[in-house]
Amino acid sequence: MRNTLRDNRTTKSILVNMLIAAISLFVNGFGIYLTIQANLGVAPWDVLNLGLSKTLGILYGTASIAVSLTILGIDILLREPIGIAMFIDAFVVGKSVDFFNWLGAVPKCSSMWTGIPVMLIGIVILGYTQYAYMTAALGCGPRDTLLVGLSKKIKRLPIGVISIAILSTATLIGWLLGGPVGIGTLICAFASGPIMQFAFYTMHFDATGVKHQNLKESMRVVRSAWK
Repeated sequence: MRNTLRDNRTTKSILVNMLIAAISLFVNGFGIYLTIQANLGVAPWDVLNLGLSKTLGILYGTASIAVSLTILGIDILLREPIGIAMFIDAFVVGKSVDFFNWLGAVPKCSSMWTGIPVMLIGIVILGYTQYAYMTAALGCGPRDTLLVGLSKKIKRLPIGVISIAILSTATLIGWLLGGPVGIGTLICAFASGPIMQFAFYTMHFDATGVKHQNLKESMRVVRSAWK
C-alpha cells in the first residue's frame, strides 16, 4: 500500500499524501518551536525568520511564509520542479510554530543544561518528520530545492560549499536584523544532518530512491480522474 501511495497515481493517493505531508510538517513546526524555546540561538533559517519577525513586528509564521515564498520564486526562476508539498511546507510550518507559541506549550529554557536537551529533542523531531514528509513524494521543501538548483547552476563548487554559503548568508542577514545567534545555531547546523540520517536509517528509508511528483504531474492525475 505504501508503494502505491508513493507513486501518487490516483487522486486518492495524492490527497492522502497531502494529508501526510501536512501533519508531518505541523509536527515539524513543533520541533522548530522546541529549538527556539531552548533559548540558545536557533538554526540558520530561523535566525532569518526571527530577525524579520523582530524588525517588522510580525509573527514568526508570517516571516517564515514570506521567506519560503521568496525562495519558492527563486526555485521557479532556476526552473526546478515544484511540487504540491512545497506550498504546504511554505504555509504550515511557520503557522504551526505560531500555534505552539500561542499555546505556550513549552516555556523558554533558562540554562544550557535544560536548553541543550530541549534543542536535541527538537532536532530529533525534525529528523523523523522530514522522513514522513519525504515519503509523500510530492516535492522537497523550498530550501532544499534551492540548494539543488544552485548546485546545478554552479557546478564548479561542491554542494557542501554551496550549502554553507546559503546558511551563512541566511544567518548573517538574520543576525543583522536582530535574530538570535548562539551555541544553538552551531548545534543545529552540525547536528541536524547526522540526526536526520539516523532517523532515515532507523526507518529503513532511502531518500534518493523517492521520485517526487511535480505540480504538473499531480494536476494531470487529478484532471484524468474527472474525465
